[in-house]
Amino acid sequence: MLRDADVLSLLLSRQPGYSLEQPFYTDPGLYEADLRHIWYKDWLMTAVSAELPKTGSYVTRQIGDYAIIVVRGADGVVRSFHNSCRHRGSRICSAAKGTNPKLVCPYHQWTYELDGRLLYARDMGPDFKAADFGLKPVHCEEVAGLIMICLAEDAPDFAPMRAQSEKYVGPHGLKDCKVAFQSTIVEQGNWKLVLENNRECYHCSGSHPALCRTFPEDPNIFGAAAEKGGAPVLKAHIAKCEAAGLPSNLSIAADEQWRFIRIPFLGDATSYTMDGKSAVNRRVGDVAIDDAGSCLLYHYPNSWNHFLSDQGLIFHVTPISPTQTEVTTTWLVHKDAVEGVDYDLERLTEVWIATNNEDRAIVEENQRGINSPAYVPGPYSAHHESGVIQFVDWYARIMTGRLTGRGKRALMAAE
Repeated sequence: MLRDADVLSLLLSRQPGYSLEQPFYTDPGLYEADLRHIWYKDWLMTAVSAELPKTGSYVTRQIGDYAIIVVRGADGVVRSFHNSCRHRGSRICSAAKGTNPKLVCPYHQWTYELDGRLLYARDMGPDFKAADFGLKPVHCEEVAGLIMICLAEDAPDFAPMRAQSEKYVGPHGLKDCKVAFQSTIVEQGNWKLVLENNRECYHCSGSHPALCRTFPEDPNIFGAAAEKGGAPVLKAHIAKCEAAGLPSNLSIAADEQWRFIRIPFLGDATSYTMDGKSAVNRRVGDVAIDDAGSCLLYHYPNSWNHFLSDQGLIFHVTPISPTQTEVTTTWLVHKDAVEGVDYDLERLTEVWIATNNEDRAIVEENQRGINSPAYVPGPYSAHHESGVIQFVDWYARIMTGRLTGRGKRALMAAE
């Protein structure tokens, strides 16, 4: 089981352009380092506004050792708290989601307002001050219909992400959408393998027959190579969408943690369906054209998303163990769209249900191969796997900085 010093030594000796050494995908100590230095410090996609449609709506999440509640208050504000009673620590909410007028601990019925204030604690004596025992808050931001949390005591600046989310995702009107379907699967693979697989389409033609009916495999359209100008079809699509009032040009964070870009579908396709036609009769938000393609949002370490003219597709991953990762997919449609009238649920979901299951098999075979003593890092294709290179470089850079304290020193210097 590796310690932080061992992890740093591996990072400093890694060969750029190659996959990571075996412990990055298997070792319990390195997994714990990932949790401490990335998952407990960075903003994480955790839900969508449509999952919390009214006062008291909540979802729960487990991120490493942290149990979390995300809940909508009577004032409409979404907040997040540690799911641990301030009495003796019991989890307050055990269900994955639900609606309650108050947050009540099942153990001794300590009762909290939806904003975290302790309202009731029976027989605690005259010196007890309820105001001192509210739920511990977690940083939480709701923007353009997306909900993100950060477990760090001091969260990274969210303003740049907020501005770009409002600009790119805002026109899709996610706050006026509803959840049409949600699926959660567990992949028997390290979380980094899940992200790496998502960041390339080198494997797509041999693995994703349904997705390849509409999704362009060309890395000059969707991959990191698009940052260098991209294919002519991408440039033409961006120009058309910008003219229709849809921000589409590449926007990428200074540290490459997130990126937005709008890409075209193949041919005259307008959605992720088997025939390429729209899956939902009602457009979302202010999207004025059917062939707006897909607005892609990647946010490391745990999310990729597709925003279309007829739907939103939100993916977020959660590590469970060194070799297990939970992947949740949420399909959003206009709140007034009627199933069976405006859309057929099977047709809406079939492409990505198939693709997710195919990706699960790919990741699990990848993990099995890496588990072998014979595994050694291999070279990435600079053409097809530029997105993987970008992700792995981001991961290595962030981990190295945090393990050496450079990140903290840089912040102090900036101040």
